This record gives sequence, structure tokens and C-alpha cells, in this order.
Amino acid sequence: MDFLTQVVASFGLLLNPTVLFYVVAGFLIGTVFSAIPGLTATLALALLLPLTYSLDVTTALMACASIYMAGMCGGSITATTINIPGAPSSMMTALEGYPMQQRGEGPLALGHASFGSMIGGVFGAVLLVLLAPLIADLSLLVQTTGKCALILFALIVIVIAQRGNVRRAAIAACLGLMLATVGLDAMVPVARFSFGLGELAAGIDLMPVIIGTFAISELLTQLAENNEAKRIREKLKKVAKIRRRDFIPSRSAIRSIGAACYLKSSIIGYLVGTLPGAGGSMGGFLAYVEAVRTSREPDSFGKGNPQGIAAAESANNAVCGGALVPMLTFGIPGDPITAIVLGVLVINGIQPGPQLMESQAGLIAPMLAALIFSALILIPLTMYLLGPYFIRIVRIRRDVLFGSIAMLAVVGSYVATYSTFQMMMALAMGVLAFYLRKYGYPVVTLLLGFILGPGLEEYLRRSLTLSNGDLTVFVTQPDSLFFIVLTGIFVYFLAIRKPVQLKSESAT
Repeated sequence: MDFLTQVVASFGLLLNPTVLFYVVAGFLIGTVFSAIPGLTATLALALLLPLTYSLDVTTALMACASIYMAGMCGGSITATTINIPGAPSSMMTALEGYPMQQRGEGPLALGHASFGSMIGGVFGAVLLVLLAPLIADLSLLVQTTGKCALILFALIVIVIAQRGNVRRAAIAACLGLMLATVGLDAMVPVARFSFGLGELAAGIDLMPVIIGTFAISELLTQLAENNEAKRIREKLKKVAKIRRRDFIPSRSAIRSIGAACYLKSSIIGYLVGTLPGAGGSMGGFLAYVEAVRTSREPDSFGKGNPQGIAAAESANNAVCGGALVPMLTFGIPGDPITAIVLGVLVINGIQPGPQLMESQAGLIAPMLAALIFSALILIPLTMYLLGPYFIRIVRIRRDVLFGSIAMLAVVGSYVATYSTFQMMMALAMGVLAFYLRKYGYPVVTLLLGFILGPGLEEYLRRSLTLSNGDLTVFVTQPDSLFFIVLTGIFVYFLAIRKPVQLKSESAT
């Protein structure tokens, strides 16, 4: 309770113009970097890290918190307007936001994304303040076998969630898993599938795959469909002048989504965030799939359902609070951004540990206050004030827009790796993803397979090594057994019960 009181009192620091400036500036920078494909909030924080040396540690940590929160919600801007997620955590948002944009409902889609981000961000931060010690202890119960089962659970449910397209989704996911095996073996220093190329021995970097899969392939798809951009612009012209209040979802729309969706998605995101390495993308995936499973109209997903946006954005912003739990209590970063925040702490002589929130509460409390302030105030305020400018992206001339995106995508893939080979790999992945999309293969499952593949392989091989090759270890350990049972439940509800119900309804 004393720590909660300190967090509440820390909001008074935001009355200091200097502190408020750095918090707001950090949020805006994080939003811009996360919205541009290839320029993530992690890169923004890394580039601004030297600036933190000249600031006092409290202000530096508060600015880092605002960048972190902006990085999770900013990717929804381009995901909705041009179907190119600025960050991996916004991939599921693109599935629903872009169809709404095509219907001329882009402002409403961004409004739902902003509202969901606000709910999830505040919920995750508050849970961090209240339950950090307890959740940290629970996350330690998920051992190697449990992490393997968790990743397998995420892969299976996202594949079977592609209704009517499960076979192609499975093939795309397997292709992503195969691409993830390129490079040095995780446990033995042997290069795999490098074909004698030294560049491939280092593996395929994640950022070129993300940029190629979404940015490059989307450019090729839009160029192949010459009338698509014109059609969207014509729909926007028919809509009355975009007003700022168009970005505010109506009460009836929020009620139709349901408080249960926001709450459940935020809890999923927070719990996933407490697992090191899980990240906002997995939280968004799981919350989205759960929204599909519990929806009365599951077939409406993928066609512009606001509930999908609310679920994904609530979850990936709640991840922010969850990911700080292992970093603060055990010094284990939950994702790349918290790894940089950990560096800021260590540089300033602050050692994370179970007693950190007691011994250094005066430094940690302001950071959590900035996290809540960014979610509660800056996310909706930024969308309200700047939303009309975000939505005008599609009104830019086609050649200028696509040329700028192509340049940013290529430069972003190079900046992320400083490798010409990886930049060419982004182009190759873009061509591959273009043809996959052309023939109905969902590239989201390909990317998910690539992201989760290394972790799945590592934890699977470690589990088998510890058990001397005994596969029964996955059903004898309670953590892995829990996720296996959970996988069976999702398979039943998504792949067995729902199709049976649909067949019976069509028969009657």
C-alpha cells in the first residue's frame, strides 16, 4: 500500500514543465517510430539512450515509459490506414482495421484502437503496481517444458483461427518455422541451411522479415490492384469532412464489444507480458483468437470487426505492465524495450531485484506513474488531436505515398541490421509474401511461425535433453500439461464445436 501511495504521489512530478516535456516528447517520438515500418520504438529508445545520460534518472525512466507505451499503440496507425503494421504487435489490428478503412470507417477504427490501448495500458500498469510480486512468482512456475507448450499453443490456435483456410495457414506457419531454422544452431555451433553463404550463417533477421512480409508485399499487392487506392479515396470523399469526434467510439459500439472483451484481453496481455520473450505480438494473437472463439459472429472477423481491434490493442498495451514485472523483480527483460530500460537502471547504479520496489520505490514509482499517464491521457489525446492527420495518409498521391513507403521500408531494414544482404532479404520476403497472399495463404501465420520458431526449437530441445528424450515429460510437468489442456480446449471450440454448430444450423 505504501508503494501504491508513492505511485499516486508521483503524478505530481508531471506538473514540472521539464518532466512533462520529456514525457510528451518521448511519447510522440515513440508514436512516429512505431508507425513507420522498420523504425520501432526499440530503435527510438536505443537512439535516444545517450540523451538519458544528461537527465536525472527519474526523468529518464519516465521518458522511457512513455516511449514504451507509445511503441505499442503507434503501429495501429499505418496498420489501419495502409494495411502495413508499424510494429509486430499491431499485426492483428491490421486484419480488422484496414477493412474498416476500406469502408470509409478509418477514423472509427483508429478510435477503437486508441480506446483499447488506453484500457489495456492502464489495466496493465495498475496490475503491475498491485500484483507485481505475486505475478513474478507465478511466472517462475513456467519452466522450460511449459514455455515450449505455450509457444506451441500460440501456433496452433492462430492456425485454426483462420476459418476455412486452416490448411493454407498451417503451410504458411510451417514455412515460417523453416525460415527460422536458417543460421547457427541454437545449441550446437553449426550453420544450418546457409548454402555456403556467410551472410546466411548469421540467420535471417526479424525486421527484414516483418518489413518484407507486410510493407513490401503490400506495395506489390496495391500496385497489382490499380483501382484499390482510388476506390478508398473515393469512399473517403463521400464521407463528410473528418472531424475529431469521429475518432471517439459511441457508447453503443463500446457496449457491443463488451467490458468482458476489454478485461479479458488486458488480463491475457498482462500475463503474457510477464513471460520473458513473449512480447506484445503473442499477447495480441492470443487475445484476438479468444475474441474470435467467444464471439457470436466469428465469421465477421477479418472483415472489419471492431471487437478484433479492441482485443488486440487492449492486450498488446497491457503487455507493457506485464513485461516490467520480470525486469524489475528479477532483472530479466521481458522484451527488447525493457532490456534497454534495464540498461538505464544499471547505468544509474540501480540493481533490479525482489526488494527493488521497497528500497528504490522513489525511483520506480514515477516511471509507473508515467506509464499510466501515457496510457490514460496521451494515447486518447494524441489520437483526438492528430487523428485527422493520420487518416489523411491515404489521400497522398499514390506515387508519392508508395515511393516514400518503399524508401522507408528499405532504409528501415538496413538501419535495423546494417546489412545490405538483410536489406535484399526484405525484398525477397516481400515477393514471397506477395505470391502467398495472391494464392490465399495468410502471411500472418508465416510471420508468427518465424517469430516463435527459435523459442519453440530451443525449449523443445532443452526439454528433451533434460528428460533424456522422454516425450512424456510434457504431460508429467504441471506447467506444460496446463497449456496442452488449454490447447485442446481451444481446438475443440474453434475447430470442432463451431463447425458442427454451423453445419447443424445450415441443415435446419
